[in-house]
Amino acid sequence: MTMVTVIVCTLNRCQGLAKTLESVAASTLPDSVGWEVLVVDNNSTDQTREVVEDFCRRYPGRFRYLLEPQQGKSYALNAGIREARGEVFAFLDDDVTVELTWLQNLTAPLRHGQWAGAGGRTLPARTFLPPRWLVLEVPYCMGSPLFAHFDFSDKAGELYSPPYGTNMAFRKEMFEKYGGFRTDLGPSPDSQIPRPNEDTEFGRRVLAAGERLWYERSAVVYHPVPEDRLQKSYFLHWMFDYGRAIPREFGTERGICGIPGPYVTVLKYVTLVFPWRALRWAVTIHPGHRFYRKCRVWMTVGMIKEFYRLAHAHPQSGPGELADQPPSVCQHE
Repeated sequence: MTMVTVIVCTLNRCQGLAKTLESVAASTLPDSVGWEVLVVDNNSTDQTREVVEDFCRRYPGRFRYLLEPQQGKSYALNAGIREARGEVFAFLDDDVTVELTWLQNLTAPLRHGQWAGAGGRTLPARTFLPPRWLVLEVPYCMGSPLFAHFDFSDKAGELYSPPYGTNMAFRKEMFEKYGGFRTDLGPSPDSQIPRPNEDTEFGRRVLAAGERLWYERSAVVYHPVPEDRLQKSYFLHWMFDYGRAIPREFGTERGICGIPGPYVTVLKYVTLVFPWRALRWAVTIHPGHRFYRKCRVWMTVGMIKEFYRLAHAHPQSGPGELADQPPSVCQHE
């Protein structure tokens, strides 16, 4: 029998968490597949433990509670990976709802070894209507900061970019081979750690190793859109943070003529990239496209700030040399 573990990391969202767990509890899978839901409490101060323990009582053997006191989503994710019993791990945010067939459709391709991981489709709540300044169609899509929008294709098939952590699955052996989630990325109480990219960095790591990913359009998750996120200031802050995450993941360029790589990269972004993106923002008229380009400028400022920090910390580093090594999931960080 194949075993699947759904890993849900949570922090002080007990009300939304209850809705998420109710939707997962109704999942339908064949008898040949065993499954569990492991909720990792990242040191919540609300009623999270009581909510999860209620599900443990109502669904004996289906739900488990795990406390990870080291705050930071990557710490919680890695704790979940260590304690999960499945051969396949499915990851889900603590504020979403899933369709009845979500877990079956997302994990079925991973049970036979051809695919290393899979990503499903993440959509906003059905009642959501975006404001005029927010564009959700490519190439100006701004759904990622708002609800982890992921709608890769109109049909299932091979996935060439990493899925988002709110709706993805990987075989256990991928973490054994390539390590866990990087703790210098992802949501954390430490303001020096950028919030994005702990999930997509792992997916890119797996792809770079030659593994193959699958996109399953029928594995659908619905993400709420909180009012506090539907503000331009939220997007600008998120994109600035996203910019900070990029250098941490990819490092800097190589040095030129004796100039260390980090300084070359700072110079390039200050003199070429930033002015070009700022000009495109200034001349764009369409409100949605204009705000998208403004966000790109904020992202660039975040990149410059992080490149500058790295230049002082590691003046001789080149591409990839600044990235922390992926943590082992066999030991506690």
